[in-house]
Amino acid sequence: MVDRHATPDTGAPYDADAQIHLGVFYPGVGPQTVWEDPNAADHASADTFVKVATTLERGLFDAFFLGDGQRVRENRGDILSTDVAGRPDAITQLSALIAVTDRIGLVATQNTTYSLPTDLIRRLASLDILSDGRAGWNIVTTDNAWTGENFRHGGWLDHERRYERATQVVDFAKEYWSAWGNADVAEDGGAESWLSAAQSRVVERETDLLQARALPTVPSSRQGRPVLFQAGDSTGGRELAARHADVVFSANAEFDAAVTYARDLRTRLAAYGRAPDSLRILPGVTLVLGDTDAEAEEKGRWLHANTYNPQRSIAFLEHYWGKDLSAYDPDGPLPDIEPVEDELDPSRGTLAVASRTGKLEQIEQWRTLSREKGLSIRELVLEVAPSPKFHTGTASSVADRWADLVRHRVVDGFNINPYHVLDSVDDLVDKLVPALQDRGVYRTEYTTTTLREHLALPPL
Repeated sequence: MVDRHATPDTGAPYDADAQIHLGVFYPGVGPQTVWEDPNAADHASADTFVKVATTLERGLFDAFFLGDGQRVRENRGDILSTDVAGRPDAITQLSALIAVTDRIGLVATQNTTYSLPTDLIRRLASLDILSDGRAGWNIVTTDNAWTGENFRHGGWLDHERRYERATQVVDFAKEYWSAWGNADVAEDGGAESWLSAAQSRVVERETDLLQARALPTVPSSRQGRPVLFQAGDSTGGRELAARHADVVFSANAEFDAAVTYARDLRTRLAAYGRAPDSLRILPGVTLVLGDTDAEAEEKGRWLHANTYNPQRSIAFLEHYWGKDLSAYDPDGPLPDIEPVEDELDPSRGTLAVASRTGKLEQIEQWRTLSREKGLSIRELVLEVAPSPKFHTGTASSVADRWADLVRHRVVDGFNINPYHVLDSVDDLVDKLVPALQDRGVYRTEYTTTTLREHLALPPL
């Protein structure tokens, strides 16, 4: 355990003048968002995202971050009805926000396993150019072949090979984005040529994982290229981050894990010849604010209890049993029927990789736990199912904790996952931001224009 009273070894020195960087991450699906809340807004409406983005820009946030998926999740062959309906394309959604925002960064989650690299890279570059240097790319690899069924080439790569391909795609993207220098494009119509042909070059790759060839069709943006985000926590994910990422969207938000993660990642950075300040670490958190700590904790308990409603609790067990369990009472005991033994990946996008094998043993463990504690189906699911890690407190107490973490370089900020849209976003801007400003760790105005500059990253 890390000694909280000593200066933690995070691979970077204490910084009394450190500034916190904040983003908001909207995942689009999953138990993180309590969508049944009557105050929650329409998750597929352009108006909703306009309100979110403009509210966050009023709060001087670094970035608005959209999750994405190339197939909606399913349960027993049907669309998972307890998820938010629909998944509009993230780049398209963010493009619509360019016209109503001026400063906030716009980060799109996009996949390297199934996306066609040249098309993806061009679309990201277009978002960056049209936003005047405010775009970011959250690099994901997708953990199932089921998503690949939506693509002509389909296919499946094991975990580490997915990161090999991702590394090759990002290498290709960075070369593509740098193929035109800013000086290559004429500034006015008086020039003899709008582009120096000598500076335009073909970019290509030919490996067992990536076959791509392109003559880049877009110039560089004001920030050079989109800011690269990466969220993987495996060895392959950390290596990809250390080699290429500008920002890491970490799952390590608790103190001990965050210290260990920061030290490990900065050690990997050094192996690639990179300085600690060449990458920002922004753990993902779900923040619950209250007028008192007790009120925030009570709200957190309510949110946790509503993360899995009765229907979602039954659906969670159906992923493991592989059978229709709708006749079972969510407030009653676990099903006494046996699961489908050969249904080892029934999740259709709803379970983590580690949960897709050994399900028979897992079910027996749950039955034992349920008997020992007298848990109903819903109570068991609330105890064992993935759910957001809530950070609770008053704006003042949260600001104190976060300022300390940032100054000790445990993190560089946070990527906040709202538990519903829009109320929790308003709380961030109207309550948390002033508290951080009072402590001198958060900007009082935008003094920069590009996402790269907002994050105080070194120039390319």
